[in-house]
Amino acid sequence: MRYMVIHYLDDSVLTYEGGDVEYADPAEVKLREAWDEEMDRRGILVGGGVLHPAREAKAVRVRGGEVLAVDGPFAETKEQIAGYSILECADLAEAIEVSSRHPTARLGSFELREYLAGGQEG
Repeated sequence: MRYMVIHYLDDSVLTYEGGDVEYADPAEVKLREAWDEEMDRRGILVGGGVLHPAREAKAVRVRGGEVLAVDGPFAETKEQIAGYSILECADLAEAIEVSSRHPTARLGSFELREYLAGGQEG
């Protein structure tokens, strides 16, 4: 079963420089890299990425045939979507166990969603 893990973090735990993003605490980088390597080795991590900060996002809507692209999102929360992981797991229990071991689970929160049948990549 394939799951998307949406990473929510407060932007203050990340640094954005020259188009790259890293944790403000360099020790977190090593922890994340170790998790990625283990999940790659086990064949669980099948995709993922880190996103630019929410302040650079655009909210896109189509209303009455007109495309509206505005600055956004404007959520009333400190935590924003910072990235995502795509996991291939036997079941929800394994997906929860694997995602709970990701280092950023201690710094923010994750939203875990199973792909719809027939909607899986690859």
